Amino acid sequence: MKRSSGARLCATAALGALSLSLLTACSDEGSKESADPKASSSSSAPASSAPAAKALTTAELEKLLLAQGELKGYKVDSGNDTLPASKKQVKTDKPACDPLAWATAGLAPGDTDANASNTVSEDKSSAATAKPTDIEAAFDVDLTFVGLSSYEGDGAEKAMKAVSDGVTACAGGYGLAADGEKSKVTKVTAEKGATKGDETVAFSEDVDMDGEGTATFHTVVMRKGNTLASFYTVNFAAFSKGGEMGDVPAAVVDAQVAKLK
Repeated sequence: MKRSSGARLCATAALGALSLSLLTACSDEGSKESADPKASSSSSAPASSAPAAKALTTAELEKLLLAQGELKGYKVDSGNDTLPASKKQVKTDKPACDPLAWATAGLAPGDTDANASNTVSEDKSSAATAKPTDIEAAFDVDLTFVGLSSYEGDGAEKAMKAVSDGVTACAGGYGLAADGEKSKVTKVTAEKGATKGDETVAFSEDVDMDGEGTATFHTVVMRKGNTLASFYTVNFAAFSKGGEMGDVPAAVVDAQVAKLK
């Protein structure tokens, strides 16, 4: 199978989550990863109205992101090597699907410039001394892309509706281009996510793995007041094989939402 941008994603993400020795293994064994894994999308919880508030700035959102040491058993990285810098780098062939693609990339799913993101991964620092036979187990690591965005007026509610509407409109899939690499989401499915804050939309996406079957990714978007938090998780071991990525870790969601005002 051709080596895709998924392998590069695995390598750069591993830089912040694993040792340099395991980074080499990621490059060697990640060739079956898809060009741009898209979280499968799905369902939403009932929305509740919240008083309009002034949008937070990007600087304020950065302070609200989970920081290193705030969640036991997890490592926090800036995500500069894994997350796109702007929406211009993430394009779909169906405008209604844009909010889904943005949410999986840690970008604001709605109309705002106030956006901050990072990555949170399981802390498997002991993997640095793992024996060769333990490599696969060491790469059984969940990496979660976390994005925060803030909106004026009812912008947050509109952004949540755009995500929810996108899950329905894009059920049959869509094409995606990110950093010059193209991939195909073949199916989007609404899922039932635990309600946190004021409103929740959860969905899964089946992604074509370069013709070698599909992989299923999960995304959760939550609203607390006029701030949205998005979560998208990749598991390195599952990513290299295709199949189910597993759910977004509840511990990451709970800890991040608890920090929002």
